[in-house]
Amino acid sequence: MANKKQGDIVVSSGGGVMRDLVLRFKLIVRLMGDSRVNPFVKLLPLASLAYLIWPIDLISVVPGVSALDDVALISLGAYMFIEFCPSDVVEEHMQQLTSNMDTVSSHDEIVDAEAVDMDDEE
Repeated sequence: MANKKQGDIVVSSGGGVMRDLVLRFKLIVRLMGDSRVNPFVKLLPLASLAYLIWPIDLISVVPGVSALDDVALISLGAYMFIEFCPSDVVEEHMQQLTSNMDTVSSHDEIVDAEAVDMDDEE
């Protein structure tokens, strides 16, 4: 890593977009079931989902944009819900969700070895 140039792109080995989406979904489900979260705050994800299935879009003039406003509103609702939940409750659930994930870096998992082909006849 000492040779790292200024323009190098570093990709996290801890997962990707899908892993983050699944983790956020699990966090929201756990927070929805937690009694320490204000019931009015729990209306945010429900309102986002209701807008998703509502037949009228805010922006329906341009054909491709109507899907974008659905995605934007769902992600905004999820973000605001997590932000409005008590931070200690969110941290507690995040620790429980990530406690079983591997924390070993990918450099520790590399094994230097040689492969030898063996015939069945010998």
